[in-house]
Amino acid sequence: MRTTTLATILAAALLSSSALAQTATTPPAKDTPAAAEVKAKGAHWRSSKLIGVNVYNDQNEKLGDVNEIILDPAGKVMGYVIGVGGFLGMGEHDILVEPTKIKFVNEPVRAAANPPATGPNAAPTNTRPVSNTGTTATAVRWYPDHGVLSATKDQLKAMPQFKYSATN
Repeated sequence: MRTTTLATILAAALLSSSALAQTATTPPAKDTPAAAEVKAKGAHWRSSKLIGVNVYNDQNEKLGDVNEIILDPAGKVMGYVIGVGGFLGMGEHDILVEPTKIKFVNEPVRAAANPPATGPNAAPTNTRPVSNTGTTATAVRWYPDHGVLSATKDQLKAMPQFKYSATN
């Protein structure tokens, strides 16, 4: 009985001493790299949001959309795979376009019936509703509205099909 009591007291002392030895840790300083807040500065786009962006030519004819972004091992964009032709994805022809050939634009595609607004009262182009009241606020979209490629549909259909591998 005495050994059981001594063992219980010893175990309690050991367990409580570790609890008493614990001290409150101070949060890391703000200037340490682990604690630094990482924020994108300037206009940046998310690659996942570029997939599906429509591509038009200079005459505002839709050529296709971005199906894939090809990167080199360092992360540099080597090309965009554009799906051209076809209807609802059927018969679509994938081509690889150099990044310098596509100009991404933040403004919506302009039609003859939809001329660009100019002047001091022109609304900002990147607006979205912020509530059900219909008010708008400038928003960061993280992707462009569309891409512009100086080519015709026939020129793109005549380009060789891009293959991801020999079995594609």
